[in-house]
Formats: sequence, structure tokens, C-alpha cells
Amino acid sequence: MPRTGPRRRLGVRSLCTLAAALGLLVPAAATSSSAAPGAAPALREVMFVGNNWEGTADVIESSGGLGKVGRIDVIPDKDQRLAEIYLDPVKLAFFLGVRLGPGEGHDQFVDDMYSTPDGTAVVVSRPSFADVVSLDLATGRIRWRFPVAGYRADHMALSPDGTRVAVSASTANTVHVLDVRTGTELGSFHTGDKPHENIFTDGGRQLWNMSIGNVETALDAPWLDWTKGDRHITVVDAATLAPIRVIDMRKRLDDAGLGGLSNAVRPAVFSPDGSKLYFQVSFFNGFVEYDVAADRITRVKTLPAAPAAGTDRTTWPNDSRHHGLSMSPSGDRLCVAGTVDDYATVVDRATLQEGPLVPASKPYWATVSGDGKSCLISESGADRVTAIDFATGLKTASVAVGRHPQRVRLGHVPTGWTGPTPP
Repeated sequence: MPRTGPRRRLGVRSLCTLAAALGLLVPAAATSSSAAPGAAPALREVMFVGNNWEGTADVIESSGGLGKVGRIDVIPDKDQRLAEIYLDPVKLAFFLGVRLGPGEGHDQFVDDMYSTPDGTAVVVSRPSFADVVSLDLATGRIRWRFPVAGYRADHMALSPDGTRVAVSASTANTVHVLDVRTGTELGSFHTGDKPHENIFTDGGRQLWNMSIGNVETALDAPWLDWTKGDRHITVVDAATLAPIRVIDMRKRLDDAGLGGLSNAVRPAVFSPDGSKLYFQVSFFNGFVEYDVAADRITRVKTLPAAPAAGTDRTTWPNDSRHHGLSMSPSGDRLCVAGTVDDYATVVDRATLQEGPLVPASKPYWATVSGDGKSCLISESGADRVTAIDFATGLKTASVAVGRHPQRVRLGHVPTGWTGPTPP
């Protein structure tokens, strides 16, 4: 039976991300299928694509043409989970709330995922099922399951050494840190309302969490911003989970003359030296640069607005105007997913000048290819993943995937793997 983690009480109030870059830079083994007895299996570097509304993860090539490698069902226990939900009125209410709110009328079966360093399993957060599971890549079976506090699981981050995974329990204002191998909870910490993005920094010594507030409401007018809840960045010691800093961007935005921007920090990415943080905020078609040591906002970039996006904030999914941000390994280029504006673009980090606007259908995430040459975006409106060259800003490849792809993460599978083979 899958191991089940402890459940915590519901709270009172309802990139390349660095996590991917740091968490999965595990040296790939030789591609030869032969190995000495007892040796670790040879690994192949790939990309995992979470098809949120479908409940699958496509595995594609990490660079080049993005060819398909295999697919895994991330909800093999769907019938069991649904039976539990239907028999519990509170669970059912939240399950339907996820469907009608952040799910845009669909169930959310996979938000985030990371493969284990040995390439034998993939760890997946499943929002509608309010849990995290580890799936055996050889058989597709669940190795362990951890129900999060509250009623929805969200973004994750893998520690640089690949031993711990942090997951946001969005309705409980809690981040759990789990042992990747066993699913055992190693600790947790409290956050602002609706914790979202998690990023390990400083070689894995710190963990940053961004809370985004109540994005499921239609109270999106600027004068109703106070209804969105407590939104701030929580920085903890990754070993002890003791708080180090709490950063409310409201004051920093106001001091920079950006009082009209929301302080709900969305996808974010650090510069290679960790001195600058670039982040998106709710309702804004652009991003902000923050100096970590000086604790102040230094620059802001407004990107083109597509007329078709309109001005009705309530039509933008989960308050996301732009949702997806990554940086080239050298740190000289940023890649931005313009979610409701239906494009992605590469921005020169020195000048903040954007390149060509690459048409894309509801791009919902941006990360970095395995070879570091391209930005990969998930086109959730067209069910595909597209590569954009960092050097030229032009589209180079595209591949069809499952329904509503969102998170795309670099990982590993055994050499020769093409999908699970159930016993």
C-alpha cells in the first residue's frame, strides 16, 4: 500500500526557475545500456510536461526537436480518490471549488513534478486530490502518497541534492518539505495566503516561498486589492525551516513609484549569482527586478499588451496576466510567457529590450532546455510545448502534448525508457 503522510489542520485563512535549474542538475550517466552488476542504471535527460486537465505527464526530449519519449498516467488511483471525495461533503466542496475556480471548469490533476535523482520515479503534486505522490517510472504504480494540509496542492521545488521536495498546500497557507524517497514529512512552515512558487537558493541553504492571495475571486478591481489577503515572500532556513525574512513587496513597489501594481509575486527567477530576483505579479504584462541585498526594486519592464486580451481583469485566469519566467544559464536573457496576451518573448537582461513576440496560445510556463540554448514554454491553449532560441528569440521547435500543459521540468529517466510497463 502507498505510504500516507500526516494531515495537518486547515489554516484559518483560506523558472529557468532556479528550483528546476538547481534541483535537477544531476549529471547524466553514460547512455550505454550496459552496466556493471549493482551499478546505477544509465540515465537519459528529458523534460516532464504536466498535462493538468488530463492527468498525464508527457516525457519529451530535453533539447533539439523535443521528440516524444513516453507518457505516464499520474492518476492511476483516480477511482479511489474520487470515492473518498464524494463521501466527504467538505472534500467535495473544495474539489468542486478547484474545478470551478483555478481549474477554469476542469479538474486539476497535475500541477508540478520532479524526477528522483536516480531516474526511477517522478514526484507529482495533484491539486484536485490535495496530495503529492511518487510514481514508479517502470510500473506506473504509486510508491507513496502524502495528503497535504487543507484541500489543494500546488507548486513544488526540489532541493539541489535531490533529497527533499517542498510543496505548497495552498488552502492551508503551509509549505510541506518531504523526503523524496519515502514521502515522509521532514517539516513544514507557515506562509502568507495561498502559497504558490517555491525556490531553493544559496546552494540549497534557503527556501523562498511566494504567496499570491485569493486569486479565485472576481474582486479584481484595484480598489478591491485589500480583499486579496496577505501576500508576501517567506524565506526560511532550508535545514531547520526557521524563518529568516518576510518580504512584503507592497512597500517596495510603493517606494519605487509602482503603487498600481499588485504585490502578489507569481513565477520568479534569480540571476545566476543570486543578487537579483525577477518576478511577475498579478494583472501585470511585464516583470519587476528586485535587488536582494539592497532590498529594493531597481527596474520594471512593461511588455506589449495584445488588444485581444482586453481590460476585464476577471477574464484573466487566476489573476495571471503573464505567468512564466525563465533565464538563460549565462544570465543575459530572460524569457517571458505572456499568458493572456498570447505570446512569448526573450528579453535582453541588460537593456530590458524585448525581442520578437512569438505567437503562442495561452503560454503558462517557461523553463530552460537541457542544453541551455532555448526557452521552453507550455502552450496550454494549444496543448503543445514550444522552444524559443535564447540567442535569436525565434521559435525553433514545437511538439503536441496532452490537455492543458502547465509545468515543464527537467529530469531523468532510465536509458531506453518509453513508458511504464505494468506487471
